[in-house]
Amino acid sequence: MAFADDTGLPETGDAGASQTAATREQLKSFVARIERLEEDKANVMADLKEVYAELKSQGFDTKIMRKVIALRKIDRAERQETEALLDLYLGHVEG
Repeated sequence: MAFADDTGLPETGDAGASQTAATREQLKSFVARIERLEEDKANVMADLKEVYAELKSQGFDTKIMRKVIALRKIDRAERQETEALLDLYLGHVEG
């Protein structure tokens, strides 16, 4: 099968040329958006690293803070249920 260009789309002749060009532009747009988001993500990760470093320099435990952040993402009732099960299981294996 012949390919019209580097989009990976089959060659469709003159009628499909405008469709292939439109698809190419659409793909370029998606790639550009993803690249911008990846750059934004890298910047956010650098900011988070800086905040955790500041937290540590103030004497706080970053491991515990990460756990606090993770727990705050969980619904309170679900978190309480998980903690109760954890206590129950620990009671069985420790004592």
